[in-house]
Amino acid sequence: MFGQPAALAAPANPNNDYAVPSSPTDGVSQLCFTPSNQFLVASSWASTLSCWETRVQEGLGGGQVAAQPRAQVQLAAPALCCAASADSQTVFGGMGDGTVQMWRLGQQTAQAVGKHDAPVKSIFHVPEINCVVTGSWDKTIRAWDLRQPNPAATIRLPERCYAMDCRHPLVVVGTAERKICIYDLTSANWQNPYRVEDSPLRHQTRSIAAFPDRGGFAIGSVEGRVAIHHVDPKDAHRNFAFKCHRESTDGRAGQPGACDIYAVNAICFHHLGTFATAGSDGVFNFWDKDSKQRLMAFKKADRPISCSAFNPAGNLYAYALSYDWSRGSESHSPNAPNTIMLHKVQKDEITQRNKKPGRK
Repeated sequence: MFGQPAALAAPANPNNDYAVPSSPTDGVSQLCFTPSNQFLVASSWASTLSCWETRVQEGLGGGQVAAQPRAQVQLAAPALCCAASADSQTVFGGMGDGTVQMWRLGQQTAQAVGKHDAPVKSIFHVPEINCVVTGSWDKTIRAWDLRQPNPAATIRLPERCYAMDCRHPLVVVGTAERKICIYDLTSANWQNPYRVEDSPLRHQTRSIAAFPDRGGFAIGSVEGRVAIHHVDPKDAHRNFAFKCHRESTDGRAGQPGACDIYAVNAICFHHLGTFATAGSDGVFNFWDKDSKQRLMAFKKADRPISCSAFNPAGNLYAYALSYDWSRGSESHSPNAPNTIMLHKVQKDEITQRNKKPGRK
């Protein structure tokens, strides 16, 4: 077993989800599943990459979920992001010291396979080009051919990489100063952006996720808002934005009401084309962008959700109850546990619905 001591108090579990045993001892920065569906991987500020074997047993009452700790590797710096290889045998981590680490599951150490000049914020294994692609605060994207120490390609960004997604051939990057950079990996000059534009949202980009059909992407901001944006300018009429992850309170004694606004920390798409958002408010929601409806609103947890992921089969949604630093160091409690939860996704929670009358 690895992770935090069992003596730490468990967080409230308002949605009756499964708490993954031996969650990291410090903030969870990213979650991902291996393409085989078998393993869940987490990167952590505790300078670890951790792996659990997950299992869903279908049956009456919606089925049972379980996870068993399988492996963990200790690293020299905080792990800010993670990705799994196409064969589910290798995990890649982007580190706070700028290194790119490769960990073959079952081995006790990781190997440095690349180096940025600043922390690595995003990482992806892209088997179609046989590279690991990383985005960094050093204002570059780099593609790494694991057979050589130097990057196979380096792309200069207008600013630091804050959020990134890659679904071959689409790469979309949200940078500081609200820039969105779009790349087409099938283009002969793919290192030049297909388009660079300002974010449709007025505040800092916090999360970004490409549609499963690669036709566009969703952007989340620190200001409790999500934008649905299409790549082809001909589809611009289908772009829209909506508010989420906000809490309103009624005014009293003639005073105006208040609205607490939270960051959208994670957006991830289900293979059906619907998607989930998770925020600093401790809430996750399922949405249908095509009918412009919220499919499910889940109950609020007692701490932020820092990251989340669907498994490839779409029957598990993993999310981390972990401090996200949105309220600064003064609100950080070192004794608060960091807990990864598994939600068994029901078909009626995530399936698209008919558009409401009058919706376009």
